[in-house]
Amino acid sequence: MAQQENQLDGKQFCCSICLDLLKVPVTIPCGHSYCMGCINTHWTNEDKKGTHSCPQCRQSFTPRPVLVKNTMLAYLVQDLRKSGLQATPADSCYYAGAEDVACDVCTGRKLKALKSCLVCLVSYCEKHLQPHYEAAPFEKHKLVEPSEKLQENICSLHGEVMKMFCRTDQQCICYLCPVDEHKGHDTVSAAAERTERQRELELSREKIQQRVQDREKDVKELQQEEEAVNGSADKAVEDSEEIFTELIRLLEKRSSDVKQQIRSQQETKVSRVRALQERLEQEITELKRRDAELKQLMCTEDNNQFLQSYSSLSPLRESTHSSSISTQPQRFFEDLMVAVSKVGDQLQDILSETRTNDSPTPAVVLLSQREPKTRADFLKYSQELTLDPNTANTRLLLSEGNRKATFMNKKQCYPWHPDRFAIWCQVLSRESLTGRCYWEVEWRGRGVYVAVAYKNISRAGNSCECGFGLNDKSWTLDCDRYSYNFYHNNAKTPVSGPQCSRVGVYLDHGAGVLSFYSVSTAMTLLHRVQTTFTQPLHAGLWLYYGDTAEFSGLK
Repeated sequence: MAQQENQLDGKQFCCSICLDLLKVPVTIPCGHSYCMGCINTHWTNEDKKGTHSCPQCRQSFTPRPVLVKNTMLAYLVQDLRKSGLQATPADSCYYAGAEDVACDVCTGRKLKALKSCLVCLVSYCEKHLQPHYEAAPFEKHKLVEPSEKLQENICSLHGEVMKMFCRTDQQCICYLCPVDEHKGHDTVSAAAERTERQRELELSREKIQQRVQDREKDVKELQQEEEAVNGSADKAVEDSEEIFTELIRLLEKRSSDVKQQIRSQQETKVSRVRALQERLEQEITELKRRDAELKQLMCTEDNNQFLQSYSSLSPLRESTHSSSISTQPQRFFEDLMVAVSKVGDQLQDILSETRTNDSPTPAVVLLSQREPKTRADFLKYSQELTLDPNTANTRLLLSEGNRKATFMNKKQCYPWHPDRFAIWCQVLSRESLTGRCYWEVEWRGRGVYVAVAYKNISRAGNSCECGFGLNDKSWTLDCDRYSYNFYHNNAKTPVSGPQCSRVGVYLDHGAGVLSFYSVSTAMTLLHRVQTTFTQPLHAGLWLYYGDTAEFSGLK
């Protein structure tokens, strides 16, 4: 009991603005007390109006009163704080603020509304709402969360609650409106219309949730694709570094061997030249000595002595080296340099092989493998493909385990799906294509467009953004009984080649190579594309009227 009295006493020392115990209490001329900061803020907001009023009694003061701390109240509040007293939850939570719906029944300072009644069109606080829970006449009243828009439920013409809905004019009406303004219109109760519209919303939500699941699945697949690409790229970088490191090591070793071989040959040849040079210099010395003897003999005046000396001369030996010395310029290492140059040319040819102006980068071309030649080689990369029913135009009938598509006169009963081609008679494969893969298309009738496309190609409408080969997201070969034409980004390229009802498609995604082949007894290249693929691809078919096309089973 004493605690209750303390609580009641404590409420008398609460600021009616912040609903907490007074902080620096001040008393204004009308006698009411507030926190100095709270009343200052309140009056500062009122300065634009030129008046200063009491938030409780609304008495105005001119000029703005000078505030002085109420010392007695300050001591009392301080004692209350020491006793542990705080503002009660009711004080701090139940009064309506600027953003709250206020009770329409409360007088003075209004409490927050707990519910709004759609029959009374009144909002009630907890206290004034009790009759709706206790009195029988209120049992059928519909209570909703507090709303400030209750008056919008009143008919502006008749002042009655609008409980009906005019389907003709698509607006809510009261029960008198069908007699006058909405006479003869299709009207139902608002509850019945709500039930039907809610059912439509539930169907819309189901479609949205299904699309969310599909997109989440796509995101997961793309994440897996990203992980696979990153893993493959990391391994390719590691392998290429290992290969090039080994290649560099072999080239350096070969360079060292060639240098050693050249120096060895150089040493041998120089030693032979120097030995020959030494023998020739010895011969020159001997010849000069003999020439000096002959000169001296020629100067002898005594005939007898001259003849005796002459007869004792030994014959001059013939030189054995003059014939082995060539006066022509020699190229001692020409053969070796020819061999080294040939190796360099071969290496350069390997590095630049298959490079074109459209090649993405030399590194990609270098790492790409050579395209297969025979059908057996192509079949090593064969890919089993199926058609995705969610992408098939309603004129296409899928069969043979979704590997075969047939153009039908009658539309098929496919459920709505955002991936479906709405106008163009096209269909994409369920499987995405990366790396190296090969598949074949068997067709019957007038012809078929054999295509590849990114998954994000447009599906709705009949613009070029949807047609295979008519945009930058697809590539296609138009095959008919008389000719071939290749299309990309709406550019046409005539293609020559033998007519055949089976077309093979080879894709090297990493190298940016896409090739089309006529498949019969031999593989005949029809057209090859060298580009850069930025996303995984899907195989596609675009059929003529009344024709069929099928992904051939290759396994």
